[in-house]
Amino acid sequence: MLVFRRGYFLLASLLFGVEAAIAAFAHDALLRPYGGDLLATVMLYCLLRSFWAAPAAHTIWAALLISYGIEAAQAAHLLAHLGLAHSAAARLVLGSQFEWGDVLAYTLGALLVAGVERRRATRTA
Repeated sequence: MLVFRRGYFLLASLLFGVEAAIAAFAHDALLRPYGGDLLATVMLYCLLRSFWAAPAAHTIWAALLISYGIEAAQAAHLLAHLGLAHSAAARLVLGSQFEWGDVLAYTLGALLVAGVERRRATRTA
């Protein structure tokens, strides 16, 4: 079922801005590659939660599986198969190479969301 949750949408928008700033200005070996991936899963969760009336746990799993799917597409060299390997926009959105560290960062992002949502649920109960 579709809904609109303004708070999650605003948070997703804010995280998108943070992601853009990381992509534009962070040129290190930790924040850009791994912090950005962790936040990407959180951002995706917030975006899904903005419009999808599903339990938080289902949304966390969906965001994590989409993140893993993107990483699997990198491992399969999907952009090269689609003729988009030289597209800066495609590489920015989908990434260009598989790394297990990215999978770990996505997982940590999902765990972060699960912890925050669990804490929110216990506060309101």
